[in-house]
Amino acid sequence: MRPPAILIIVENLPVPLDRRVWQESCALRDAGYEVTVVCPRMRGCMAPEETIDGIRVYRHWISEEAGGLAGFVREYASALWGEWRLVWKAWRRHRFALIHLCNPPDLLFLVAWPFKALFGVRILYDVHDAWPEMFEAKFGGRGLMYWAVRLAERLTYASADTVLATNESVRDIALRRGAKPPAHVFVVRTAPKLDRGDWAANPALRKGRRYLVGYVGVMGSADGVHYLVEAAAHLVHEMGRRDVQFLLMGTGPEHGRLVAQRDALGVGDFVDLPGRVSNEFLFEALQTMDVGASCDPINAYNHHCTMNKVLEYMAFGKPQVLFDLKEGRASAGDAAWYVPENSAVRLAQTIAALLDDPAARERMGRLAAERFRTRLNWEKSVDQLLRAYASALGPSHGKPVANRDD
Repeated sequence: MRPPAILIIVENLPVPLDRRVWQESCALRDAGYEVTVVCPRMRGCMAPEETIDGIRVYRHWISEEAGGLAGFVREYASALWGEWRLVWKAWRRHRFALIHLCNPPDLLFLVAWPFKALFGVRILYDVHDAWPEMFEAKFGGRGLMYWAVRLAERLTYASADTVLATNESVRDIALRRGAKPPAHVFVVRTAPKLDRGDWAANPALRKGRRYLVGYVGVMGSADGVHYLVEAAAHLVHEMGRRDVQFLLMGTGPEHGRLVAQRDALGVGDFVDLPGRVSNEFLFEALQTMDVGASCDPINAYNHHCTMNKVLEYMAFGKPQVLFDLKEGRASAGDAAWYVPENSAVRLAQTIAALLDDPAARERMGRLAAERFRTRLNWEKSVDQLLRAYASALGPSHGKPVANRDD
């Protein structure tokens, strides 16, 4: 019997760069599904069409990565047109039984709904971000556009047969705002699939200094990386700490401004901003760093987010400092120290205190590795992902399995 074909649509990152989507794609492939992905051409993933490890990938042109309201309109309009064109191309070739929508934005139902209405294709909604909260955090208010975003979210939930939530906070939104039955909402946590054992530390990354503080992640307007650059300047200029090197890995719309901010604050020798790095560089850095930093600011949106960087630090057994977010605490527990307010000064002070407490760092590192291994690893999420697919596709493609979050 031919394995069921499924189509995944993701707009904000390409595969295989989007780690969650790529890990889901590989897990579904390994479970016997024929997997096709539609995603944008960006960040070095520029081939319009290719097959990677048995997964067919179609990529469309996109105008830009949004940096403001006008940028969002251009980005989403160009993305929807590219997705529409490629999804019909994929339909002609693969006749998929299910479309897996990965937000943001909550506009992808516009592409998927005709296939449900005309051909009975099932829709699975993978909620990466609470889009209304993200929109409010970016633009600082609840104007007309905010309520348009809320409507788009509601319509996406209405079109979906099954929902994947990244954590319990997002699951609660699916139950309340999405009005989805509990049996149709599955918690599939985002967790990096990393093998820390094959990578050695690289002392050269410390630039001759005693400590290395690391950051890995997107550098956009909502990610708060400017707090970390300011914290580094406070450590150097106000606290007189010249024994700490910062390595901030990643790229995004704010990267250029962050480089300019670093230089203006006079900490170019203490803060490296290499942009996008290879996996080899990333894993060496994760092994080398003494403390991981997560600087996503405290707001209603970030309280609902499970941050990849938090889990990556934990996977490598690293203590970390982060602003006090609900899902940050749910992930890291006692393996992190929490800053109670969006303050670069408090962030700097907490980083310095943790660096000066080697016993706490050693204890927190052990807790992080154990917590990741036993509660947050990707293998546990795969089980929930396959249960969600069995539920969405129903008896014609396999017996549905009861929803549970062990």
